[in-house]
Amino acid sequence: MGIELITLLIIVSLLALMAAGVPLGVTTLTVSLGTAILYFGERAGFFIVAANVGEVLHKYELIAVPFFVFMANVLERSGIAKALFDSMAIMGGRFRGSVAVQTCIVAVVLAAMSGIMGGEIVMLGLIALPQMLRLGYDRKLSIGIICAAGALATLIPPSVVLIIYGLAAQVSITKLFAASAVPGLILAGLFITYILIRVRLNPAMAPIFDIPETRLPFFKRLKFLKGVILPGVLIGAVLGVIYSGIATVTEAAAVGAVGALVVAGARKELTWTMARDAMRQTVLTVGSIIWLVLGAVSLIGIYNRIGGGEFLRSMLVSLDIAPIWVIVVMMLIVMLLGTFLEWIAIIFITVPIFAPVVVDLGFDPIWFGVLFAMNIQIYYLSPPFGPACFFLKSVAPKDIQLQEIFVAVLPFIALQAVGLFLVLFFPDLALWLPNLLD
Repeated sequence: MGIELITLLIIVSLLALMAAGVPLGVTTLTVSLGTAILYFGERAGFFIVAANVGEVLHKYELIAVPFFVFMANVLERSGIAKALFDSMAIMGGRFRGSVAVQTCIVAVVLAAMSGIMGGEIVMLGLIALPQMLRLGYDRKLSIGIICAAGALATLIPPSVVLIIYGLAAQVSITKLFAASAVPGLILAGLFITYILIRVRLNPAMAPIFDIPETRLPFFKRLKFLKGVILPGVLIGAVLGVIYSGIATVTEAAAVGAVGALVVAGARKELTWTMARDAMRQTVLTVGSIIWLVLGAVSLIGIYNRIGGGEFLRSMLVSLDIAPIWVIVVMMLIVMLLGTFLEWIAIIFITVPIFAPVVVDLGFDPIWFGVLFAMNIQIYYLSPPFGPACFFLKSVAPKDIQLQEIFVAVLPFIALQAVGLFLVLFFPDLALWLPNLLD
């Protein structure tokens, strides 16, 4: 049986099982087991799948994921997001659109503290969305900025997406973090610029945030920065020990987890109930991630063993187009897969195949990793399955429909595409900082 037919059968099997409602991790694991048994027999097939799974579970860097997830869960329950938002909103003063801009800035700070996207959008949806709606902000602008800015956690370090990509591509996670920082800030800058232009053209979209504190002189408003101090210290501790070379990403994640507990204690929010709930949610989140990792790793491991990886790589390399457009084709494939696969599965299915091709074409896999994360961020927002939209819908007022959320994010998807093409055609935007670490 030719590799072309096997590839088609694997795709059809995956789609059929997912259409039947089988969880993605179980789907990929089942298909990989079936393929392994078909090719290598029952005993050898089970052994090969178990070996592939065991190899990835021994990756030291993977331990960073539960630490960062735990850190995010503790911070979510400690009230630090609300304090941060209040401080930033007051510091923003009375310029038009300040609450939307501050929401974007808070989202960047939260992304740098958590590394995961879902909890951040939920927090902003609970804290910032009611505030903007109460002040009379345009509904679509309010909804769009929360989804788009909340999704920055896929790109801004310590992004869990980048950790998983680094494992799959076997590249430095520290350099990935360094490379993604500037593109993440560029996207945030594009969002803020868009907000300021829209409210300038149509002032009715963003009434001025008029409370007594915002009328104070700037230097008197500095006392309200206390809500920023603890997040700033935590971010500095986590990223500082990484970029300074003092600790690995995994060790820095442990620092972040302990730091989150210290922050919660300083705010007098650290209770046994809060810690228990944070640990429980961490287990549930990481458990689902691990199942997806196991299934995807076992599937791509078997597929590579039967020659599938080489088949797809040769197809990509043989395309009669300029190398940069081969990268564009890869990005389009990722976008297509994003319509029916989870991001973890996309990474482990595509990156082991794409990364060698990227190197063969003369490109830097670190740069490609940033593009990949930016693509995943677009997937997070894109209808009809954008997870960010569903996260916000779960906490938004009942009169906000999912279709309205999908419409609201469209301008921000366009801005994300602009950011992606900037990094695509100007690689130094991503590579200049990691080059300083060499």
